[in-house]
Amino acid sequence: MQELRIGLVGCGFMGRTHSNAYRRLTNFFPVQHEPVLQACCGRDAGRTETFARTWGYARAEIDWRRLVAAKDIDLIDVCVPNVAHKDIVIAAAEAGKMVVCEKPLAMNAAEGEAMVRAVKAAHVPNMIFFNYRRVPAVSLAKQIIAEGRIGRPFHYRATYLQDWTISADVPQGGAALWRLDVADAGSGVTGDLLAHSIDTAMWLNGPIRRVVAKTETFVKERRHAVTGRVQPVGIDDACMFLAEFANGSLGTFESTRYARGRKNFNTFELNGAAGSLCFDLEEPEYLQFFEYRQLQSGKKVESHLTGWRKIHVTNSEHPYMSHYWVPGTCIGYEHTFLNAVADFVTGLESGQPVQPDFRSGLQTQRVCDAVLASAAEGKWAEIALEPDAVQ
Repeated sequence: MQELRIGLVGCGFMGRTHSNAYRRLTNFFPVQHEPVLQACCGRDAGRTETFARTWGYARAEIDWRRLVAAKDIDLIDVCVPNVAHKDIVIAAAEAGKMVVCEKPLAMNAAEGEAMVRAVKAAHVPNMIFFNYRRVPAVSLAKQIIAEGRIGRPFHYRATYLQDWTISADVPQGGAALWRLDVADAGSGVTGDLLAHSIDTAMWLNGPIRRVVAKTETFVKERRHAVTGRVQPVGIDDACMFLAEFANGSLGTFESTRYARGRKNFNTFELNGAAGSLCFDLEEPEYLQFFEYRQLQSGKKVESHLTGWRKIHVTNSEHPYMSHYWVPGTCIGYEHTFLNAVADFVTGLESGQPVQPDFRSGLQTQRVCDAVLASAAEGKWAEIALEPDAVQ
């Protein structure tokens, strides 16, 4: 067993999900690299020490540069606000470290391009954590499409809805609410939520060619959690856009943090000539499949047998599930990160780079930038096509 020594930058919620994945990797996946939690880094010394003790890191730091320079660390994991992604990733790559990063890749595509150049020049393995690809039902959707069971695609529609920022009393900024501060986040629901939807859409249905969008900020001013001053809100609270895919299909995307009662409602549906797929993250163990034309025979399914099929994605034949429990039992949110880490390590051992890598993340960032530009300018925005960048 070879050690993979981890340096985690960021000790918040996402740091917990990643740490759990590293700790449990070899319990479930027969890989030859064993993660060693070498060091974690946070802004608050006391909280970082507590995090290190809780998750089993050998030491705690408050300066990420010490992790990047450390000789006893192989991989830098970036779980900090978006504004810091670029500097940490580039420094880690230049130091010869493997690097993985939370989504979105950067504040904008220009930063993302610099990050891609850095990991390419350094020849270091890299991955972006679009963890919803690793939901077994979503991976099964990818398999069904690859098998030709959907046929020519016509429509793709995605929603990502939450409700946690409706109150005007919710502040912006600080360690807990940096996602509401444009200086730290770069954008609102577009980069935070729709980046997931866009990545999934392009993974399943190919590149997006152009978009037209509308955004809205419902609460125009909020108190800043750090300064205490009331200041303008620079992020988008809601975003809706239309998309044209390179394959000729049409897409609709909607995201908001003002959908009362919705906590993390993430769905997609794909309609094709031979069938349709539908997924809802609130029921992650299921994938809905409508079969119009049978793959084996090429014939239309008999009319009295047509209807949506609800596949319980828990059999050993389903993606990732052979590593977990018996059929009929479910895995959860935390396992999507475990599956991602397993894919990354498997890529190290096989020599086949894992996806999505930073180049793939950059293509999603370009779509996010185009969405925001379209909303600002009130017209369609074109996106440079790199069909092989989204894998």
